[in-house]
Amino acid sequence: MLAAHDLGYGYGRRVIGSGVEFSLARGEVLCVLGPNGGGKTTLFRTLLGLLPRLGGRIEVCGEALERWSRNALARRVGYVPQQHAGYFSFSVRDIVLMGRTAHMGLFATPAAADHAAAVRALATLGIEHLAEQSYTRISGGERQLALIARALAQGPQLLIMDEPTASLDFGNQLRVLEQLARLAGQGIGIVFSTHDPDQAFQCADLALLLAPGGMLRLGPPDQVITAATLRQLYGVEVTVVELEGTATDGRAARACLPSFRTH
Repeated sequence: MLAAHDLGYGYGRRVIGSGVEFSLARGEVLCVLGPNGGGKTTLFRTLLGLLPRLGGRIEVCGEALERWSRNALARRVGYVPQQHAGYFSFSVRDIVLMGRTAHMGLFATPAAADHAAAVRALATLGIEHLAEQSYTRISGGERQLALIARALAQGPQLLIMDEPTASLDFGNQLRVLEQLARLAGQGIGIVFSTHDPDQAFQCADLALLLAPGGMLRLGPPDQVITAATLRQLYGVEVTVVELEGTATDGRAARACLPSFRTH
């Protein structure tokens, strides 16, 4: 679904990272972990073609990214940005319906199928009660759920999500992670970033640890998320513990416990 080969990324001539290498298959979930300023958003914008790559190559569904038209790419790839300030008082329903733009002609109006896709996406995220509310008047967490619903309405084969749980309360974080697992089960490839390594343990097949300068580690979360690598990424002491029982996919459940300094 998505592959990066020796990828370099940054702004203008400023290189933020290089040497990123990964391959994501249909139905796999890749979690990107890294500190603030480590280049996660820049990497995502490069993968989407919104920023020019500074080295290497990117492939989407086996084709070089440069060979995709913007409209064709939008029908295959959904994007959920880190945050979005609404300046116009569209309803939440209309925001989600905008996800269908790539499926419509230049001057076309949404058809019944487009409205149905928007309704399904709202229901999937459990926010159908917000449909008629103004996007500018709901909470930051609710706006984030609306953006995820907009991406789902596209009917994408690949979802790229920049910190999709950052503004959400604990319950909605879990609901979003459940949706990621469900969508992956339907064959959608998913790339998402987070500051919570426990989320990688919960729903990711692969974890990419992104440090300033490029990729630190790539592999199954239980192999690459360790006390040593978290110390390298964040400069803090963390203990990774194995919990009793197993995760829903049969893997051993793990969690990260920080070591607080009291002196």
